[in-house]
Amino acid sequence: MDVNNKAYQAAGVDVERGYESVRRIRSHIARTHRSGVMGGLGGFGGLFKPDFAQYKNPVLVSGTDGVGTKIILAQQAEKRDTIGIDCVAMCVNDVLALGAEPLFFLDYLAMGYNDPQVSEELVAGIAEGCVQAGAALIGGETAEMPDLYSKEEFDLAGFCVGVVEEDQMIDGSQIKEGDILVGIPSSGIHSNGYSLVRKIFFKDHHYAFDHQLSDGSALIDCLLEPTRIYVKEVLPFVKKNLVKGMAHITGGGFYENLPRISEADLGFEVDYAKFPTFPIFQEMQDLAKLSTPQMLAVFNMGIGMVLAVDPDKADQVVQQIEDARIIGRVTAPTADKIVWRGIHE
Repeated sequence: MDVNNKAYQAAGVDVERGYESVRRIRSHIARTHRSGVMGGLGGFGGLFKPDFAQYKNPVLVSGTDGVGTKIILAQQAEKRDTIGIDCVAMCVNDVLALGAEPLFFLDYLAMGYNDPQVSEELVAGIAEGCVQAGAALIGGETAEMPDLYSKEEFDLAGFCVGVVEEDQMIDGSQIKEGDILVGIPSSGIHSNGYSLVRKIFFKDHHYAFDHQLSDGSALIDCLLEPTRIYVKEVLPFVKKNLVKGMAHITGGGFYENLPRISEADLGFEVDYAKFPTFPIFQEMQDLAKLSTPQMLAVFNMGIGMVLAVDPDKADQVVQQIEDARIIGRVTAPTADKIVWRGIHE
């Protein structure tokens, strides 16, 4: 029987392009191989056989996320090789916040038109993120949906599974007043708040992508800087039981995410003067005439991950993570939950 896909092509979907995409991404997926991976690309599901013999009481931790409207800028700038790192980072950093080592990752790519080169660029970024996190990319889905997306549009989401020893799981239950907050810098805006970012720069002030910031960098390069992945830096401290709590500073900034570090009724004192300075945040703040607390309610403002540690362990953590710094401490409950120091409006 002569089987072809002309009917499907007439509806806007070409399965041959899908086959070509799969051929292109094989080498990128191979980069992420780690122990536990079973089977090959193209099955109905990804296979992974974890070695639980090294654990007494393993707990699986899962996370799923997307990239939000940052993806619109990647589409408009036709720069698609880093947005996959963001997708991985948003998932693995959340899993890490519970103390888990990421094991494997799956992606979902939806497109209006499956251009194999575009698919390859996106998956190459996902693979790079997995390499940075030590996770295997064991499967995924590319869906061509011309009635839902325009030819240039795509969307990206991911799913990660990690594992942690039960007695090393980070739930914040051991955090107490006097513990130290160690901040690890972000690589920039990361992947949250981009609806506001785009409004400030492009809707309200009509900036060009090549607009130069105060440090000489191009605006679009700063906006598409991929989210930092903290797994390989932080996991060794988790396994040594040096971390009592962890907050991934994502959507909602500090006000939403820092209190999630513990379910206990605690307060936090944070010194904003200890944060690194990023020109992109200052330029947004000046353009939109926002206060620093307003910015901290949306963005990470230069600190992407916060660890809560014992006072006598803080120096050890700071010395071994190159750019980490002490940014505050855990306090008794306060009305505002977070008390800020070093903010001068």
